[in-house]
Amino acid sequence: MAKKNQTLGEFIIENQSEFKYSSGELSRLINSIRLAAKVVNHEVNKAGLVDILGAAGDTNIQGEDQQKLDVYANNAFIKTLTNREIVCGIASEEEDDFITIRGRNEKNDNKYVVLIDPLDGSSNIDVNVSVGTIFSVYRRVTPSGTPVTIDDFLQPGNRQVAAGYIVYGTSTMIVYSTGHGVNGFTLNPAIGTYYLSHPNMRFPEDGNIYSVNEGNYVHFPQGVKDYIKYCQQEEDNRPYTARYIGSLVSDFHRNMIKGGIYIYPNTSKDPKGKLRLLYECNPMAYIAEQAGGSASDGTTRILDIDPTELHQRVPFFCGSKNMVKKAEEFMQKA
Repeated sequence: MAKKNQTLGEFIIENQSEFKYSSGELSRLINSIRLAAKVVNHEVNKAGLVDILGAAGDTNIQGEDQQKLDVYANNAFIKTLTNREIVCGIASEEEDDFITIRGRNEKNDNKYVVLIDPLDGSSNIDVNVSVGTIFSVYRRVTPSGTPVTIDDFLQPGNRQVAAGYIVYGTSTMIVYSTGHGVNGFTLNPAIGTYYLSHPNMRFPEDGNIYSVNEGNYVHFPQGVKDYIKYCQQEEDNRPYTARYIGSLVSDFHRNMIKGGIYIYPNTSKDPKGKLRLLYECNPMAYIAEQAGGSASDGTTRILDIDPTELHQRVPFFCGSKNMVKKAEEFMQKA
């Protein structure tokens, strides 16, 4: 049972028996993410004081400009997970290909791979808006002791054993699930410890917030346009409130607490969608479902999609269950 004000370390130890295939390895993995998050949080919070704002001058695999903090966060998480030798492979949104982790004897018997978006919403850093980290954990499917392959990473989201996000905002929080509900831990920066502040987080079944970049309205599918019009109508509990930060972690976090839907559809400019299935949509869909919410690509449950490539993109509808269901109805009618 989650107890408020319990430290994250205490919570991990107390609930270790709930982890499938429990051996302590997943606990150590979560602990490593906790450590890396504190390092990144420190840099994010002093971003205005040092030369880490703005673009790094390179682009990532998606052709997007890499921000300096993107590179820093990517290196911090990879270094922490690699040095502790608790995973056998890592895939990052910022890397072209997956990373194979070899042990000291060139053999790695660890069970888990991690997929990560090191700094989601980093373009907002320059204007002091909340950003985040998203992570996802799977058991490898290839034989233990052998190098990981692409098959270890191209698994549907319903095989995740853990997922979570860190939000670097007015306070820094880790929110994660290992398949037994969702809990949020807030960092006390004075002593560097995370405390359970949001036990058993749940999406309200209904909400009154819709989060979508309406600047792309003319490029949206007709079903999304119709749903937005529905949200704006004077009827029942409507019109809904439009809230869009532009950082997935921040928008998702607010909607889980207050009730709402986040939509990033395919467009005429991006017919396959923009968000990454493995680094953003799967982990967020896992958390949403664990918190009583829902997530789909407009027709199909996100967690049931079979990935075909490491940087695959999909449309994303995620949030309060009844709101996602209504949006899907409009997609089907169009």
